[in-house]
Amino acid sequence: MVWMDLYDPDADDLAVISEEFGLHPLAVEDAVHERQRPKLDRYKTHLFVNAYDVRLDTETGELATSEVAAFVTPKALITVRKDAGLNVDDLIDRWDQSPDLASSGVGFLVQGLLDLVVDSHFATVQSLDDAIDSLEDQLFADKPADKEVQRRSFELRKSLVLLRRVVLPMREVVNALLRRDLGVVDETLQPYYQDIYDHVLRATEWTESLRDLVTTILETNLTIQGNRMNTISKKVTSWAAIIAVPTFITGFAGMNLPYPGFSQHWGVAVAVVLMAASSVLLYFSFKRRDWL
Repeated sequence: MVWMDLYDPDADDLAVISEEFGLHPLAVEDAVHERQRPKLDRYKTHLFVNAYDVRLDTETGELATSEVAAFVTPKALITVRKDAGLNVDDLIDRWDQSPDLASSGVGFLVQGLLDLVVDSHFATVQSLDDAIDSLEDQLFADKPADKEVQRRSFELRKSLVLLRRVVLPMREVVNALLRRDLGVVDETLQPYYQDIYDHVLRATEWTESLRDLVTTILETNLTIQGNRMNTISKKVTSWAAIIAVPTFITGFAGMNLPYPGFSQHWGVAVAVVLMAASSVLLYFSFKRRDWL
């Protein structure tokens, strides 16, 4: 049983490996080209698996992906990494933790690889969940941060869309490997692959629910902004009405025409009392209606 790891190889590098192990040209082409979807392709002499290791930047909310391709032959596992995102030391540690499963052959190596990849999906979903919880707290903070909430929401939503593209096809990959006719998973490895499949399902369902939650946060933020604008409008309108009545009285009293109290001290007093009384009456009226 052999494990061969290739870091960012080109077509010429894979040509030698392809000739030695009898790899299909289409599988070699997929291993060289980037941005392949997660999948399991079945060929006559081997299987081809493509998957993504993911990491979330908690500061920016951006999702980083590392593509890894694997050729699964009866006696060898050949991994092709496009970048250094996948931690090979962690992969080796997982294999070293279960030496008793090594007798199951290449299926044991594939199980460790898929377990590492799916665990990165699960950890990323957990981080996204925590980030969204923090975003929910900002919605009802005493000091509004509408721009920050909106920007963060769009970043997390973008990351969730990308994560969904990576996680969702993994159900088909793991489910296909569990088929007995492929001969990859024996009875010893069956429970371990079932555990990976369960994690894939949970990560998928969690991702879907988080997408809905981010959409709800965006809608709630817009609703809160609208309610805040309505409250501000009511307050501005109320104060404008309170100021308008005294302004009307002083404007009427300032006309250059005789009227009761014209050029009299008591006329000024009556105007002042009317302005004060009307302002107080309007203030308490708006206050009772929760406009102020």
